[in-house]
Amino acid sequence: MTTYEQIFENNRRWISEKKASDHDFFDKLAKGQNPDFLYIGCSDSRVATEELMGVSPGEVFVHRNIANLVCNNDLNVMSIINFAINQLQVKHVIVCGHYGCGGVKAAMQARDLGILNPWLRNIRDVYRLHRHELNAVGDEEQRYKRLVELNVEEQALNVIKTAAVQKTYMSTGYPLVHGWVFDMKSGNLIDLKIDFQEKLKDIQEIYNLGAGEE
Repeated sequence: MTTYEQIFENNRRWISEKKASDHDFFDKLAKGQNPDFLYIGCSDSRVATEELMGVSPGEVFVHRNIANLVCNNDLNVMSIINFAINQLQVKHVIVCGHYGCGGVKAAMQARDLGILNPWLRNIRDVYRLHRHELNAVGDEEQRYKRLVELNVEEQALNVIKTAAVQKTYMSTGYPLVHGWVFDMKSGNLIDLKIDFQEKLKDIQEIYNLGAGEE
């Protein structure tokens, strides 16, 4: 494991490597950001956003929390979404979960987890919505993986419900919303191929905020 002191040595080495390949790297970095992607992912330390996406600093705006949730009463994630869309004008919003998610697994257990209860209740709600499909999966590990996928789909849907997404999409054609799962055992990013336009059309009877304020 990396020690605290090693982190600063690593930082100095990183600076040298960046300057060696591009002497003006940090001058360019300091001028501002213009990312095309907003990434909403899990806080799990094994999921290194920029590394698994193969992008450089400045290319992706990142928000992470336990189990990659998008809750309408979480001012943090709502502020991130609004800033990314309205100020940064990102073209893609990605919700990315991962197999082996501790938050999803905890939500599957009948245990009192204290302060985590109201947060994990959002995942239990996903289970409730899809319990017939999930209960039909005999293998517990496969059921767990499927809940990870369904949680990503539901959180992506929560992104689509926001006024920021609906209003901007109707006026510019962006952003598009995607759902991914990261498989740590293989390193693969799996696109769940959420049909953004169809999902938006389906929810607008109830969640149509395109002409209003959020």
